[in-house]
Amino acid sequence: MGKPSRSTLATWLSDLEVDRLERVLAARPDAVSPPEPRSFGELADRLQRPASVAAVLPGLALPHLQVAEALAALGPVPCAALADLLDATGTESTRGLDAALEALADRALVWPDGEGLLRMAAPLRQAWDSPLGLDAPLTRLLADTTSEELRRMLVALGIPSPGTTKKHRLTALLEHHGNPERVAALITSAPASTRKLLERRASHQGEQAQSPTRLITFRAPSADSEAGARWALERGLLVQDRSSGYGSTRMPAEVALALRGVGWHAPFEPVPPAVRTASVTSAEVDREAAAAATAFAAHAASVLATCSAAPPVLLKSGGVGARELSRISKAAQCDDIVVRLVLETAYDAGLLARDGDRVAATDGYDTWAEREPAEQLTALLHTWRTLPLTPAQARDEDGKVLPALAGTPPCGGCVQAREGLLAAAAGFPAHRGVHSPAELGPMAAWHRPLAEQLPQDTTPFATAIREAELLGVVARGCLSPIGAALRADDPEMLTAACERLLPAATRAARFGADLTAVVTGTPSARLAALLDTVADKEVGGTASVWRFSPTTVRHALDTGRTADAIAADLGAVAVGALPQPLLYLINDSARTHGRVRIAPAACVIHGEEAAHLAELVTHRKLAALGLRVLAPTVLVSRTPLDKTLAALRAAGYAPVAEGADGTVRVERIRRRRAAAPVPVTPLPGQRQRPVPTVTQMTPVTVDLSTLAARLRAAPPTLPAPDPFGTGVPYGTDTEEIVAAYAKNLAYSDVRQLAHAVDVGTAITVEYVAASGNRTVRILSELVLDPPYLYAWCHLRDDERVFTLSRIHGIMPG
Repeated sequence: MGKPSRSTLATWLSDLEVDRLERVLAARPDAVSPPEPRSFGELADRLQRPASVAAVLPGLALPHLQVAEALAALGPVPCAALADLLDATGTESTRGLDAALEALADRALVWPDGEGLLRMAAPLRQAWDSPLGLDAPLTRLLADTTSEELRRMLVALGIPSPGTTKKHRLTALLEHHGNPERVAALITSAPASTRKLLERRASHQGEQAQSPTRLITFRAPSADSEAGARWALERGLLVQDRSSGYGSTRMPAEVALALRGVGWHAPFEPVPPAVRTASVTSAEVDREAAAAATAFAAHAASVLATCSAAPPVLLKSGGVGARELSRISKAAQCDDIVVRLVLETAYDAGLLARDGDRVAATDGYDTWAEREPAEQLTALLHTWRTLPLTPAQARDEDGKVLPALAGTPPCGGCVQAREGLLAAAAGFPAHRGVHSPAELGPMAAWHRPLAEQLPQDTTPFATAIREAELLGVVARGCLSPIGAALRADDPEMLTAACERLLPAATRAARFGADLTAVVTGTPSARLAALLDTVADKEVGGTASVWRFSPTTVRHALDTGRTADAIAADLGAVAVGALPQPLLYLINDSARTHGRVRIAPAACVIHGEEAAHLAELVTHRKLAALGLRVLAPTVLVSRTPLDKTLAALRAAGYAPVAEGADGTVRVERIRRRRAAAPVPVTPLPGQRQRPVPTVTQMTPVTVDLSTLAARLRAAPPTLPAPDPFGTGVPYGTDTEEIVAAYAKNLAYSDVRQLAHAVDVGTAITVEYVAASGNRTVRILSELVLDPPYLYAWCHLRDDERVFTLSRIHGIMPG
C-alpha cells in the first residue's frame, strides 16, 4: 500500500504511482466529476467530504465495513494491532484483511502513514457513534480534564506524577490504561459494586457490536445514582461526560477492551457464507437463460404494444394504479411483476413518457419495436442495471399496494442490491451453482450489507433475485452470459450475449384449421401488427396465439382492406397454404360487409336490398335509433352516425360508414404519442436521467490517466474558494455543497444548515413543497445527498426527503 512520509491524505496521494492513483480516481468518480481537481489538496478535500464518504459505504462488502469499524474503534494503529483485534492470524483471514485494506485504500478511506500507522478519513469514523460498541478513546474523553484532576487520578492509581504539566500527566495515565493487564488487575482490586458496574457496562457495549450499520450511543445515569461509579471515576476507568450536562459517565475504549479480555475479537468474516452448490453445465445455463430472456423480450413487446394502443391512465396521486396494471397484464398475458418491470425500465429508457394524465409511448418506442428481440432486451437490461429503484416492488412497509411509475426518490441501495446479487452469483467455481436461488440472498448481503432490502421480501433480496431470473441474468443458480456482461459493464459483450442466446424475430406464422395463428418465439413488429388487426391475441410469451372470428375480420375490413388483400397479406407470412376454414371466414365476412351503408343526415341508411332495410326497421334492438323509411332502399335515423353504426354492428349486421361525398369512410386507429423528445443513442429510445445523485456513481468519462498525470504535476494545494470575493472562503466542504444547491438561502442560513449536518443537531426549516404550499418543519438526523436532504421530520414522525432548492429559510431547532 505504499509508505508515504507524512500522514495526510493529500501527501499519500501525491506519493502514489500513476496506475495506483488511477485506481483511486476510478473507485471514487464523484471526486473527479467536473470541475476536475487541480491539486492533490483539492482532491483530498473532495474525497473526505461527508456526503462523498457516505456515498461510498453502500458499495463496500461486509469485511470492508468490519475492518473500517474496527479501525474507527482503535484509531490510528499498526496493521498488526488491527489484525490482532480481528483475529486475522490464519492464512485465509490474513489474505482477507489485506484485500479489505487494499479495497479501502483504493477508495481513499484508509491509508498508511510514514510511522507505520493506518489512518482513516474523518467522516468514515463518524459513520458509527460507537464502533464495536466502544466509546471514544481515553485521549478524547480526557481532552477537557484539568491538570489537577489528572494528578488526583494518578494519586488514586498510585502512580508518581511525572511532572506538573497536563501533557506529562495525561501521557502517564494513557500509558497505564493502555496496558490491558494493568487495567484488568486494577479492576480485580476494585470494590464488588464497582466491578459489577464496569463489567455490566462493558458487556452491554459488547452485545451491541453486532452490525456495522447500527448507530449506537451509550450513556449511563448520573454518577451519584450508580453504586461504585465514584471509585471508577477517581481512577479514570469512567470519565464524566461534561458535554451532555446531565452528569452521565462514559467508559473509555481501552477499559472496555481490557474488561472483554484478550480472547475477545471483533467480528470479521473475510469469506462469503457457505451455501449448498450443485453441478451445472454451461449448456444448461445458456438454455435456461435463453428461455427466460426470450419470454421476457416477448412479454415486453406485448406490454409496450398494449400501452401504445391504449395508454394507461395515471392516478391523481401519481403512478399507474392496480386497475390499469391488471388491464395491461390481462391484455399482454403476463404477470404483474413482469408488467412493473417492463414499465419501469421502458420509462427510464425513454420508450414511455408522461403525456398529461396518461403514460404514452414515444417515438423512441416505434424505433425500438422495429428492432430484433436481442436489441430490444439489451436496451431494457442497460436500464435495469442502473435503475435507482426496484421495479418489482409492489408493496410498502404497511403492505399497501404501490403504483408503478410513481416517481419515488432515487434509491442508491436498490442499485447496490443488484451489484451484490451479481457479485454473489459470479463467485462460484466453474460449472457450479446454488441449489436454490434463494440461497443467493445471504451471499448478496455479504457483498453489499448496506443494500436496500424490501419489506415484501420474505428472504434476503428475494425481489431482486426474481427480477434477475426473469431477465435471464441468473440461471440455474449462477451468473449467465447476460449477467456476466452486465457485471463487466461491457455493452459490446452484452449485445453479443443477447444475440447468441435470443433467436431472431419470427416473421412467419402457422395457421390452423381451428382459426388460430401460432407464432413461436418473438414475432416481428410487422407480423404482430398484421395479426393484431385481423385476430385477437389469446396467449403471449415464448409462443403466441391469435384467434380469428367474424368480428375480428370485420374490424380488418373496416380499415378499408378487401378480402383478397387480407388473404394475400396472411398468405405472405404463412408457413404453407392458408387453411380453407380461414379463407371461408374471410370471404363470408367480406360478402356481408358493406351491404348496408350509413350516411350522415342525422343519419341516412341506404342499401340495395329493400327487404334487408325493412328488416332493420322492424328489428326490436334497433327501435331506439328511430329508423324511418324514406324509400324502399333508404332509411333515416334520429341517432348520429357513430352511434347508429355501433348499434347495427352490436345487433350482428356489418354496415360501413360513408362520407358526405358518398365514398366509404376508412377507419384507422391513431396511436397516441408523447411529445417529449427522446435521444436515439447509444440505443434506440435510450435517455439520460435528470440530475444524478451521488449514490448512483455515474461512470467517469474523463481520461483518468491524463488526470492522474496532471495531478502529479500540479501544486500540492490551491487557494481556498472565495465565494463572495471578500477573501473569506467557505468554512467547510459541507457549506460549499449546500450553497451550490440551496440557491434560496442566504449565506448565514447556509452556514447554519451545514453546521447542523456536520454536528447532527436539529434545525427548523421553511420549506416550499412542489404544490406551492409553504410549511415549517423541525428536522433531525440530517443526511446530505445533493440535491436532496434526508431527515427525520418531527411533523410527520417519519423520514422524509427534502429538495435543497426548496428550502427558503433556516432557524435553530
